[in-house]
Amino acid sequence: MIDKLRARLASDEGFTLIELLVVIIIIGILLAIAVPSYLGFRTRANDAAAKANIRAAIPSAEAFYADNGTYTGMDITALKSVDQGVSASLEVSVYNSGTGYCLADHNGTSKFYVQRGSGASGPYNAQITASTAAVGSLCP
Repeated sequence: MIDKLRARLASDEGFTLIELLVVIIIIGILLAIAVPSYLGFRTRANDAAAKANIRAAIPSAEAFYADNGTYTGMDITALKSVDQGVSASLEVSVYNSGTGYCLADHNGTSKFYVQRGSGASGPYNAQITASTAAVGSLCP
């Protein structure tokens, strides 16, 4: 048995050029199918992550209000003092003398915000809305 293995290893047999090209073409076809799917999954994951960051910060904002009776002074540092799990990429804006706020987040190209109280676009309805503004001014 060992002699057969030695004989096989010593021979000059291998794959032909055509066989190698067929394998490369098959790999190329599989990549052409897989890469667009992966990019779509990644975009949807970024959207979901940004929305989840906002949803996770809303209880912190409400706890801040419960402690202070106003949203005035609420910023990312204040929210992190309530809950360390608040995303660092979150943007916080306070409206109308502390009666409303806007929380916004971005993750890659995905940008979203939610408002509460007397914000620029009206009362809070728990609707997370896509934003087209530049990062740093995602709240309307």
